[in-house]
Amino acid sequence: MSTADERHSARSLLLTVSEIVEETGDARSIVFERTENFDYRPGQFLTLRIPSERTGSVARCYSLASSPHTDELPKVTVKRTADGYGSNWVCDNLAAGDVVEALPPSGRFTPPDLDDDLLLFAAGSGITPIMSIVKSALHDGVGSIALFYANRNESSVIFADELRTLAVEYPRRLTVVHWLESLQGIPTIDQLSSAAVHYREHRAFMCGPGAFMDAVHKALTATGFPHGRVHSEVFASLTGDPFTDVVVSAEEDTGSGSTATVELDGESHDLTWPRKQTLVDVMLAAGIAVPYSCREGECGSCACTLLEGEVAMDNSEILDDEDIADGMILGCQARPVSDHLRIEF
Repeated sequence: MSTADERHSARSLLLTVSEIVEETGDARSIVFERTENFDYRPGQFLTLRIPSERTGSVARCYSLASSPHTDELPKVTVKRTADGYGSNWVCDNLAAGDVVEALPPSGRFTPPDLDDDLLLFAAGSGITPIMSIVKSALHDGVGSIALFYANRNESSVIFADELRTLAVEYPRRLTVVHWLESLQGIPTIDQLSSAAVHYREHRAFMCGPGAFMDAVHKALTATGFPHGRVHSEVFASLTGDPFTDVVVSAEEDTGSGSTATVELDGESHDLTWPRKQTLVDVMLAAGIAVPYSCREGECGSCACTLLEGEVAMDNSEILDDEDIADGMILGCQARPVSDHLRIEF
């Protein structure tokens, strides 16, 4: 029995495990009881606080496989990795009745419009956020959906029965292509391009191991997909503690700081932005509910668009060259260079 008995952040949620579902030999779904103030969008993730004897705790991000449109209870699905402390702890220890501390649902890997035609690529446990998108779009949207799902072998296919049921229920809207490495080898860029070529007008989403994602990116580029219609989800193990509340010093001299106009959820905020502080810290100090999760530049929850001005970022590896060319920045990493900036979330 593993129980979280207190919150370590003012933003934290305490979630009670309702059920553990064995999806495959190395993947489990953790279903949580209904709780207040748990709103999420298809494709988002939870950050769980996992106890550690060495560090007290570690933080790990796991995608929600449930759909806010079709499922009464939220669930995350976790697949073991050989050296994954978090995934093995979750699979070995959690049981019904346990309480887990989590940060609110977060992430930008979500369709802007569920009516869009969607081309989805998943490999292994990368199906988790994709499944949330599939169920939501089929239930509340009208577009066509094509899913390319790669796995090592048949026994490693997560949600196989559920996908089969959905394909039967929505035969004219959902196409599922299973790719098994045991039969077909690892999919090549040319093979992925062939899978994508008939869906050039769709909006593409991808999630899976790095090599798979790189191949899909190259395939979509070769096929002519515009960068703005390609979305990828990337997770990295967090080294810091996102459950620690941000404390922003009020003593820093703001005389040499910048000013910023920030658009968030339809509202405009005019801020003084000290040059040594990040945008997320400044917005939190001003009482603005800025989206963020890891504060390490690894999850992309705080990504926003720089419309005017210049910033410096400590870590921007999650953004590719096209993202940066489009003006995308990470609020948790951005510090002002220009005297005035304009930013939109």
